[in-house]
Amino acid sequence: MSAAHRVVIAVFPDVDLLDVTGPAEVFALANRETGGRAGYRVRLAGPERGEVTTSAGVRLLADLSFGEVGAAVDTLLVPGAVDLRPDGPVARIDQAVVDWVRDTAPHARRVASVCVGAHVLAAAGLLDGRTATTHWSTAAQLAAVHPRVTVDPDPIFVRSGRVWTGAGISACLDLALALVAEDHGEDLALAVARQLVMYLKRQGGQSQFSVPLSRPAASRRDIDELRLHIADHPDGDLSAAALAGRMNLSERHFARVFRKETGTTPADYVEASRVEAARRLLESTDEPLEKVAKASGLRSVETLHRAFRKQLGTTPAAYRRGFRTTA
Repeated sequence: MSAAHRVVIAVFPDVDLLDVTGPAEVFALANRETGGRAGYRVRLAGPERGEVTTSAGVRLLADLSFGEVGAAVDTLLVPGAVDLRPDGPVARIDQAVVDWVRDTAPHARRVASVCVGAHVLAAAGLLDGRTATTHWSTAAQLAAVHPRVTVDPDPIFVRSGRVWTGAGISACLDLALALVAEDHGEDLALAVARQLVMYLKRQGGQSQFSVPLSRPAASRRDIDELRLHIADHPDGDLSAAALAGRMNLSERHFARVFRKETGTTPADYVEASRVEAARRLLESTDEPLEKVAKASGLRSVETLHRAFRKQLGTTPAAYRRGFRTTA
């Protein structure tokens, strides 16, 4: 049996519920898959023992007060909380949590933040000189308040030495799976991902955004419906003429409307969507590049290479090597 991994997750008023329960479930499933040999022991620590009300209104019980945690911490996991303001969410910084994290982190083998918990790590000085990510909605705040942190709002998680930072919401599962993989290998992490009915275990460098989500919602419903059509039919006829025909517009008028609503041209949007389809195939299948190019609508390996160079700055083969997961 491996040595126990004592995981301490910080909890405090209005903490995001999934940021706490998501990773805890991943570690519990790792224990179950191995008959307990994975050795994870998860404890919740708060300003005081007892009830903590999360942002969802669901109450959690802190097993320990911050003062009772001690130095024997394998993984320190720090979720976050936000205040909702008219101009959008703002990460909340509780100085008592920051002080405890600053004091506890040096004794932990590794430290990880989930979602806007990165703001707590930054306030504690743990991200200075490092690259970090957070939920996309507060990335600008993190960069502005902490100029010594290199903020990358795109990846679902980033590792910098023993410090990990994760993006928002479901990315907490990907981050926790990566921690399991570091401790016990990819096979166990993938087994846990299957138990969670996750499509695949995403690698850290993958984007938080799909192509439709990376663009603002259109004011016209027909444009949003067209974007879904593009995502669902990458290998279909997505020429400007065909798309304009679906909307019963002339090509020139369609091009003006599409650019106004999405901020890009139909051709550039279609290419980005097809590259995303190709990425998914490269991540999850062993299909040769010829089939990937055809299924994603990029038609030829030459076009696939050209689009990857333009959109991602890499080649399809290099992308597959970097992000390959084995089902």
